[in-house]
Amino acid sequence: MGYKTITKQLGEKVTTVGTIIRKWKKQKRTVNLPQPGAPCKISPRGVAMIMRTVRNQPRTTREDLVNDLKAAGTIVTKKTIGNTLRREGLKSCSARKIPLLKKAHIHAHLKFANEHLSDSQDIWMKVLWSEETKMELFGINSTRRVWRRRNAAYDPKNTVPTVKHGGGNIMLWGCFSAKGTGQLHRIKGTMDGAMCRQILGENLLPSARALKMGCEWVFQHDNDPKHTAKATKEWLKKKHIKVLEWPSQSPDLNPIENLWRELKV
Repeated sequence: MGYKTITKQLGEKVTTVGTIIRKWKKQKRTVNLPQPGAPCKISPRGVAMIMRTVRNQPRTTREDLVNDLKAAGTIVTKKTIGNTLRREGLKSCSARKIPLLKKAHIHAHLKFANEHLSDSQDIWMKVLWSEETKMELFGINSTRRVWRRRNAAYDPKNTVPTVKHGGGNIMLWGCFSAKGTGQLHRIKGTMDGAMCRQILGENLLPSARALKMGCEWVFQHDNDPKHTAKATKEWLKKKHIKVLEWPSQSPDLNPIENLWRELKV
């Protein structure tokens, strides 16, 4: 017996009949069971609307979503919005900071990837990676999160000590390869091209010898003006040091970033 026949006999809508039949097939009953907890204040259509909004604009705030639902006739709080988004599998996170990439940078990154796509592991074993970084002497720059109970905010295990004016920092130059870490040099004052060449002279070649890089090793550094200066290029050429061509705005490609993170966190 079809839906339309049942509808004529009972005098009900087709959608009502269909809902009852589907409920019987799924639950083997037609009565409405009591729902656990308070009913959801946002209708399925409203949930679909806010999910579509945050999918297209992840930076949308909870207040924006409250206003969108209010315009559609549904009044809820920001807490309800947050609970709904978490129930849908989303959570609020800090946006990751990445270098600003222009089209030229993207093309350069893609070109670099394609050129080295088939490189063997032995080739990367011969690369000596380098970079400068700032190291905080006390504490870290990022916010730390802890799991604690409501009244345990000032338990020593749940706090991060601080000092006035941040405690200061130092600049470091370092290098490493697959064979180990090279020399670590503290940079005093403002680093210019002359200081860059002095640091390379005192640390680069000794590091390569200590790591037993051999004769065909390749040096990597980024496109900082001090590194790409004519005098620096001539110095590297005079020392017969081969330099790995490096795309601009690509710190994420340099594995030394992982090493710095281990020292800072």
